[in-house]
Amino acid sequence: MLISELVHTYQDECNYTPASVNDLLDYYQKKYIHGEIDIIYYREIYMFLRKQGAVSSHEYVS
Repeated sequence: MLISELVHTYQDECNYTPASVNDLLDYYQKKYIHGEIDIIYYREIYMFLRKQGAVSSHEYVS
């Protein structure tokens, strides 16, 4: 999956544009957890988004 496809899918499902790469990462992780994405694609996109500065909402410490 290309990043442009990920953004388009996000927009279609959520009905708005992602505010940041963090939103994309959270969305992508949710799709992976639900078994909608293969591990190979998940790792590739995950690493790309992390290099762009994305931080998962699961990583926040309060």
